Amino acid sequence: MKKIARYLVVLSFFLSSDIAFAQKTMRLNAGWEFLKHDLGGIWEAVRPIGLGNPESVPLWENVNLPHCVNATDAVDPDVNYYQGPAWYRTSLKIENPYQNGRTILHFEGAGQKTEVYVYTTKVAIHVGGYDEWTADITDAVAAFKKEEVYQKQFKGQVPVSIRTDNSRDLEMIPSDLSDFNVYGGIYRYLNLVYAPPLSVEKMFAKAEVDAQGKFGKLNVSGRFYNPADLENATIHLKLIDPKGKVVAQQEKKLNNLNGDTELWSLQINKPQLWSTDKPLQYRLLYDLVSSTGSYKSEEKIGFRNINFAEKGPFSLNGNRLLLRGTHRHEDHAGVAAAMSEEMIRTEMQMMKDMGVNFIRLGHYQQSRIVLNLCDSLGILVWEEIPWCRGGLGGETYKKQARNMLTNMIEQHYNHPSIIIWGLGNENDWPGDFAEFDKEKIRTFMKELNGLSHKLDLSRYTAIRRCDFCADIVDVYSPSIWAGWYRGAYTDYKKVSQDEFAKVKRFLHVEWGGDSHAMRHSENPDKALSKIKTGESADERAGDASLFGGAARISKDGDWSESYITNLIDWHLKEQENMSWLSGTAYWPFKDFSTPVRPDNPVPYMNQKGVVERDFTKKEAYYVFQSYWTDKPMVHIYGHSWPVRWGEQGEEKMVKVYANCTHAEIFLNGKSFGTKKRNSQDFPAAGLRWNLPFLKGENTVKVVAKKGKVTVSDEIKFIYQTEKWTKAAKMTLTKINEEADVATLEVKLFDEAGIQCLDATNWVNFGLTGDGRLIDDLGTSSGSRKVQAYNGRAIIKVKLNKGKSVASVKSDDIPTVFITM
Repeated sequence: MKKIARYLVVLSFFLSSDIAFAQKTMRLNAGWEFLKHDLGGIWEAVRPIGLGNPESVPLWENVNLPHCVNATDAVDPDVNYYQGPAWYRTSLKIENPYQNGRTILHFEGAGQKTEVYVYTTKVAIHVGGYDEWTADITDAVAAFKKEEVYQKQFKGQVPVSIRTDNSRDLEMIPSDLSDFNVYGGIYRYLNLVYAPPLSVEKMFAKAEVDAQGKFGKLNVSGRFYNPADLENATIHLKLIDPKGKVVAQQEKKLNNLNGDTELWSLQINKPQLWSTDKPLQYRLLYDLVSSTGSYKSEEKIGFRNINFAEKGPFSLNGNRLLLRGTHRHEDHAGVAAAMSEEMIRTEMQMMKDMGVNFIRLGHYQQSRIVLNLCDSLGILVWEEIPWCRGGLGGETYKKQARNMLTNMIEQHYNHPSIIIWGLGNENDWPGDFAEFDKEKIRTFMKELNGLSHKLDLSRYTAIRRCDFCADIVDVYSPSIWAGWYRGAYTDYKKVSQDEFAKVKRFLHVEWGGDSHAMRHSENPDKALSKIKTGESADERAGDASLFGGAARISKDGDWSESYITNLIDWHLKEQENMSWLSGTAYWPFKDFSTPVRPDNPVPYMNQKGVVERDFTKKEAYYVFQSYWTDKPMVHIYGHSWPVRWGEQGEEKMVKVYANCTHAEIFLNGKSFGTKKRNSQDFPAAGLRWNLPFLKGENTVKVVAKKGKVTVSDEIKFIYQTEKWTKAAKMTLTKINEEADVATLEVKLFDEAGIQCLDATNWVNFGLTGDGRLIDDLGTSSGSRKVQAYNGRAIIKVKLNKGKSVASVKSDDIPTVFITM
């Protein structure tokens, strides 16, 4: 095979309908079979199978792509997630419309090592789970069509088999010590592409503009895929502005189709600028014409000016912009890394609706869909390679890191949203190798920094948490976890100022803390009394552990949403008055699975997200909205807090998060006054009231105003005044049934039958019969093993229109059952 597995960033599904080539690529989503272990060899995937014969095993299952090997076992509380080989197979009708055209499989991402076979011929190998790559199967298909089995066994279709492997490997990045799963499978879209003999492998469009937006420049160069070694072609280029007007066009004769070729250079006066508020994009259309046919495609570009001031803030298009950011892992309930385009779009829109203008993509190159959405939504990006934890391996390890950095930059070069290329994360973490040599790590970091600047001098480089490499990169983020892994959240500003003074350009990514969704507290800051404050609030070795070590909220706090909203509230109100701050990024937007946290309230979940793994919003989401958005909003804290508690006649605090100027609160229909929002009046920007709840049911309503717009919110809850002792018994009840799905709730009570509203006991759900538990989702209401939240826990059951018996057990408490 010639020139197989080359990087060919061909047509995406985001090309407009007038691009002819877009009609010659298709997503290969349906018609796949899957096997979650290895085969003895490729023959076992393609041999003739007689029903009931020994060859019919091992048994394959039908799946659609994208598909992740670890869709459910990543959060199974009883097993380690699977790391090993897996196979996919299908048969394709190959009908290339181009004479002598190329037939290509375009992988948007598959983990972590991949082999591609046409019948029994291996046509491609790729190492790395996050960059795009291609397998040219043209010659293998042509050879297979000459074989007798093409018609006899496969009825005129071409068998394609793909082996993925996410086995543990010390000579690969990311490290298996990483705080996220190293997933396996074809978990991004796989495309079948038909191309003419000559096509564009990569189009580089460098758009520049001065800070005042007066003078723009566009330099275009191309790299061609030319396995037929053609010598001549013509390329037609056209630039169209955001309003659809043709700005300029160019025709260029080409007589050298090898290597990178300069194609076009032009100046544009007062280009329409791309910004986070108005992400205006130009379209660069091109048509490569040769004696073998025509190849048409397009790139989207944006003109914007970025600047991280030394010892100062960040500017976009000449104006200071406080980066209001978060993080993202490609991970979702029920599918793990195999998120659909619709899921990704939902997630990114939720971020934008929360007020995000910046995102760090942790800790690897992510789907092209994500970057396209960042471009169109106006979200600036730090994207990085997965050199994450583990120190530094050998030459194989370093080669992969170089390749992944090169691929990431070249494949995402044209996105106006990207402002930083990340070179590493927590590279100060020993453990993967017997040797941990800081100087060798520094040497390699310098090499990657130089490679990044060689490939793209228009963007900054950055790393997070590797202090002995802080001077190498353009932008540095130390580890500051005030109020979680160290210190109190009130230490945040002082610690940040101290770290800011140490580096040339400071950007604080990763802050926050865990919260167990639906767990609330009447006294969330109680544990802070044990915490030593006034010192460094950076994360140290062992701080993420739930066992031993110094007092810290991550171990000794209550993991309530009540605490985290206070922590976030404090950080955001401080950031408003830190004029020197370039920005921050909260870690992360959504809860995600991780193999190194089996003891968390939802096992194997990092629960620091402001939404759960299935997009369910936690209370923290609305705290961010109250600071970061303009569209009028108001939210009373406690929508998932059904029972509050306290003394008879005691006044209890009600917090309201809003971006409105004024808000009026009502308890059981009675007004308790109007308050004015002041972002520096902690907590809740002054929108807090102490109210005398009635024993039993209460209704709280808020009405808020911003200009001429009025918004409101309402919650209902029970106020319990009875005291309880240790949990001694449970009840299991069906609280809802809809569309053949029942919702079950377990509650914990003391011997006197009083609900234990601070109980955090582990509970384990079970089921026998026709139905099935809807579990292994990695959510507070989607795990069969979970810590209780305020003396209760929820799970759903798919009834399958039959009978089932559900159970729940907890240590030292009698098991209970319910028949459905």
